[in-house]
Amino acid sequence: MTGTRIAALGHYQPAKVLTNADLAALVDTSDEWITSRVGIRTRHMAGPDEPVDELAAQAAGKALATAGLAAADIDLVLVATSTAIDRSPNTAARVAARLGMTSPATMDLNVVCAGFTHALATADHAIRAGAARRALVIGADKMTEVTDWTDRTTCVLVGDGAGAAIVEAVPEGAAGPAGEPGIGPVLWGSVPEMGHAVRIEGTPPRFAQEGQSVYRWATQQLPALARQVCERSGLAPEDLAGVVLHQANLRIIEPLAAKIGAVNAVVARDVVESGNTSAASIPLALAKLVERGELPSGAPTLLFGFGGNLSYAGQVVRVP
Repeated sequence: MTGTRIAALGHYQPAKVLTNADLAALVDTSDEWITSRVGIRTRHMAGPDEPVDELAAQAAGKALATAGLAAADIDLVLVATSTAIDRSPNTAARVAARLGMTSPATMDLNVVCAGFTHALATADHAIRAGAARRALVIGADKMTEVTDWTDRTTCVLVGDGAGAAIVEAVPEGAAGPAGEPGIGPVLWGSVPEMGHAVRIEGTPPRFAQEGQSVYRWATQQLPALARQVCERSGLAPEDLAGVVLHQANLRIIEPLAAKIGAVNAVVARDVVESGNTSAASIPLALAKLVERGELPSGAPTLLFGFGGNLSYAGQVVRVP
């Protein structure tokens, strides 16, 4: 039997930093208003010459270098994004071309803020089924390109960036210290009747959301779903070493982690310095925790994405 594991991670953010003071010069807001409501202090903003596939390729290149792999070693590229402007070639194909890959399967997944955890599960399934041997899974979004900069309720939230993971096949039971899979079973789903709560619509496309509806749904429904993810992986919440939730709002992240019962876990709070980077937020936050040594190799970590559609997906992984 074949299992999977995350072999390496990489992340990338544009150089330009947008502070709360910068935003206060654009719209009627303040550092106190933003930090008290969402906890964000800074975010990174890509320039016009930095499309989504450039952000994705930068993160992917770092993951490949960390894993000691060449681009030719990848046979599946999955990019989770909802902000690619062009329809074809898709973002995954453009990333493959930038990296000089030869003949990988290339697919984009648009599940907005839950995109990376959906893509990670898809790579896990493809490898277990024998359809791929090694996958590059990327979450990348340029949210600042779909933002209404006159709307103070949304423009203060968003940032740009990308995170990437190399997923590879391993013998079943070989990925964890006690025989646990490197990537646990996914729990995924959606609430179609609430799809209107988070939107990127129109021409030109613009991001909008019903913040209170998302907040209530997340804080009331997600703790039970996250505990189900732990159960599927054979772990109790207190066994988790890390929790990386979609980085939407610090006021959602902190209560959720407490309600899940992950009392011994390092909780990702990258939203403070990166804002909401949509599909990039989970791999970006995870890669930083690993890079800083806050999560040791093999640490069981809950990943849980939620947001647009309202879709959600989560799994427990062992960090590389």
